[in-house]
Order: sequence, then C-alpha cells, then structure tokens
Amino acid sequence: MRALIVDPEAPGRLRLGEAPDPRPAPGQVLVEVRHTSLNAAELWFARQAAPGEVIGFDAAGVVVGAAHGTGPAVGSRVVGFAEGGGFGALRAMDVADVAVVPDGVDLGEAATLPVAAGTALRALDQAGALLGRRVLVTGASGGVGGFAVQLAGLGGAHVIAVAGSEDGRRWVAELGADEVVGRVDQVTGPVDVVIDTVGGDQLAAAYGLLASGGSVQSIGWASGREAVLPVGSTLGSPVPKAIVSVYNGGGLTDRQAQLGRLLALVAAGKLRVPVGWRGPWGKIADAVEALGSRSLRGKAILDID
Repeated sequence: MRALIVDPEAPGRLRLGEAPDPRPAPGQVLVEVRHTSLNAAELWFARQAAPGEVIGFDAAGVVVGAAHGTGPAVGSRVVGFAEGGGFGALRAMDVADVAVVPDGVDLGEAATLPVAAGTALRALDQAGALLGRRVLVTGASGGVGGFAVQLAGLGGAHVIAVAGSEDGRRWVAELGADEVVGRVDQVTGPVDVVIDTVGGDQLAAAYGLLASGGSVQSIGWASGREAVLPVGSTLGSPVPKAIVSVYNGGGLTDRQAQLGRLLALVAAGKLRVPVGWRGPWGKIADAVEALGSRSLRGKAILDID
C-alpha cells in the first residue's frame, strides 16, 4: 500500500512510499483511509522510529473489511484511533476504537478528533463538573487547546485562554473564550481547572493560580522545559490541589463512546473543528513545517489521494 513512511533524509522525516498491507486481527476492521491528522506527538515519533516504519494515530475512511459478528459494516464511514499505522492507505483498527461518522460530517474533519479532541475531552471529564467554574487553557491556539476552549465552554465554564501571539489570541477569541491573555501571569483571580499543553514555567505559574480543590490536567509539554514550583506552593490548601496526568492512548475501553460524543457535537454544529492546514499527504513536509514552527492554528488534515 501507499503510506507516509519514516525517512531520516526527508524533510520532516516523512515521505510517501510503500509499506506492507495491514492484516486485521480478530475484532478489527480494515479501513480504506481517506484522511488522517498530524499531531505534535507524531513529530516526536518520526524522530524515534525506524526507517520505513508507518506511524500515525488518527484515521478516517471507509470500512472495506468488517470484523466477524461485530462492528461497522463494509461501506460504513468511520473514524478511529490506533497506535501506529494511521499514515497508510489501509489501516486495521480495533472495533472498540472506531466510531461511525454521521452523514453531513466531513470525514477529513472527523480525522482530527481521536487524539486532539479526545484528549481535551478526557482532561475535562477528569476535572469534574464544569458549570460555573473557571477553566484556564494554556497553548489555546493549538489543536488540543482549540478543542479544550470549546468543550469547556459547552460544559458551562468561564474559559480563560492563553495564546502567545496576537494572531493566536484573535483566533481563540473567535472560538468562544471568555478571556484571552498572552501569558499565564496576566490571569487575575483563582482558577478551578487548568488544561495545560505547555508545561515548564507555564505549568508552575498555572498551579499557583489554582483555587482550593482545583487541578492542573497535564496534557503536553510543548515548552520542553522543566517546571519548578516555588517553595511552599504545594502547601496549605484546605481541599487538596492536584497535578493530574492525562492519558488518551491505546488500551482504553471507552474510545468509541468518546468519539460518539464528539461526532454528535460536530454534527449538531456545537463543536467547530479548527483547521489551520489541509492538503494532500504528498505535502507532508509543509504540514510538518507548519506544526513544528508553531504557526499552525488548530489542526492539520492530510487528504489521502
């Protein structure tokens, strides 16, 4: 099959090439992939993977091989997640990690949901009820951040978004953030929940803003820098405050239900898929450059042609 394969000599370390067709295991469907989505984690995996390997998490397409007795039928439009293989023209995925895409929802936009929107949703679910609470989102102009801003708002939260550039601040304001600032230290008053994609100094500063009983949901570490907490900052809260890891990888049992929730919101026009770059998968180097330079607003969609 055609696939984006790891090539250390290629721009972005990925290029179009050939790879073996996947062989579905019991309980898996075979999908003809029409679209995939580029995530920051895949830039890291492209640097670690062996030459010729097919990486990629997100994929949306049409079922061409059904699982026996379960899962979507041949011809169904689906989106799903698996750890690796998303950048291939064919993909085998566990039925538990696949959801049927409603009519009217663009398959390319659906391909952005498993990692980015799914991670944002899981973090907010872990944080508990959001109605009336103050939610701070760092790195809000990125893919996960853009979904987190919207989902927190849908949950009834007062959303404060942090975006470093003027363009990014305009962009997250359009997504519905109640307040937009350029730095965490510009936030006034305590917050109940932090959705942190940046790590480093921003994580430490955001932790210092937590109200009693609040939590930092740690999604990413885009800064690549250590977080140093001031002496005594973890002490004295009547109700414990927490820094909580967020996992949305393989082996979860609720992925299908999670994707169903997100797809229903998109279908109802309540959740916007923020797309900052879209093009054929042969232009993967351009997509990698946009994401790696942090000039991308929202998600990058690769169309399989």
